Amino acid sequence: MSETANLIDLLIVDDDTYLQQDLKTFFEHKGYRPHVVGTAQEALTAIESQVYPVAIVDMHLPDISGLELLQKLNTQETECEVIMLTGLGTIESAVEAMKNGAIDYLTKPVRLKELEAVVERAHATYSLKRRNAQLQGALQRRAEPSQKMIGQSPAMRRVFQMISRIAPTDKAILIQGESGTGKELVAHAIHEASRVAENPFIEVNCAALPEQLLESEMFGHEKGAFTGATSTKQGLFEIADGGTLFIDEIGELALPLQAKLLRVLEDGSFRRVGSTRLRRAHVRLVAATNRDLKAEVEAGRFREDLFYRINILTLSLPPLRERDDDLELLVAAFAGPEWSWEPDLIPKLKSYTWPGNVRQLKNAVDRARILADGQVLELHNFPDDVSQGLRTNNSVAHKTPVELGTLTKQHIEQIYHEHNRNKTTTARALGVSRRTLYRLLDKYEISQD
Repeated sequence: MSETANLIDLLIVDDDTYLQQDLKTFFEHKGYRPHVVGTAQEALTAIESQVYPVAIVDMHLPDISGLELLQKLNTQETECEVIMLTGLGTIESAVEAMKNGAIDYLTKPVRLKELEAVVERAHATYSLKRRNAQLQGALQRRAEPSQKMIGQSPAMRRVFQMISRIAPTDKAILIQGESGTGKELVAHAIHEASRVAENPFIEVNCAALPEQLLESEMFGHEKGAFTGATSTKQGLFEIADGGTLFIDEIGELALPLQAKLLRVLEDGSFRRVGSTRLRRAHVRLVAATNRDLKAEVEAGRFREDLFYRINILTLSLPPLRERDDDLELLVAAFAGPEWSWEPDLIPKLKSYTWPGNVRQLKNAVDRARILADGQVLELHNFPDDVSQGLRTNNSVAHKTPVELGTLTKQHIEQIYHEHNRNKTTTARALGVSRRTLYRLLDKYEISQD
């Protein structure tokens, strides 16, 4: 995200051109993004198109008074904190303005240091109110506590090492991996090891909602924006502001929403559905997908500019079939400390390919526990697809071992194509392990695409 996304927007409403310039120059140097207007109508137009945390309003304006402007802002339910500037003869009006919601007032000629302190306090008040609303939204969407990641295999040690390196940065992270490999757990781990760990971790699954609802979920909506929008709603970018937004299955995001996501990643700006008012949020984005996004870009289903925006840091998760050293640890964790298993269960489970990965293993262990007579996991209590897959593997294992030298390139290619390039069924047909098949494909330079 660009550095300008961290600047604080400030609205200055005063028709004195000299004071306008002085305030604009002063607050620009103080890290604000001041927008200067000379009339109440210009102020209302500006607030319709953008959210301003703080507004400095002169009591005397060419069209209506600052007090009348404040009353109009109240009816529009704007979120800014208003500071009134007044002459000595209008103190009563300034006090009336505070009764109507102004946070403070200062008399002219104003001292810039004093005004800066009041603006800082006003922004702190705005931030506190926004934080409270943000926390309420986060509580409503509170996720289950993240589970501890389990693994000691070389593949998982590389994942842990990568997490420790990339978590402290604020750059976007893309997690790639097959379904069930634990992408959400990795996203939680990245957040918990980041500099924003005390701030919200908010997640959304792009595959779980239709396009219109997903847009409302991510960016919020105004009351009446569409049928069923009976009240104003914060979007997830607002709720996650200052923290981490985890977008799961980002490859499912429709192209119009991809464009909107790209904008908020570039400059922190977005608009709620049904609103023309520009809002800003600064989030640490973590995205996940089980798709090949590069192929999606080439097919025209994913924006190339967004792909490179989220692909700054990429973490690839290994499938369970490449984590033999972790399978026993995972079974023990899913079963619980009071459970054991029949002696040859783990070797048999290692012979299965686990297309659903860790999620499938957990569900299989849960089923075996439910059907167990005691507290011992037995193969016959595992799902049929697992036990049938094991029987197929075991039947291959009891055949005479294949001599790899007898497997010619032509024979391997023939079987590979007959099985539609499915490595699991090809390996079974050849009577070799999946790992051996990979080595043979590399050795004979057989395309794996």
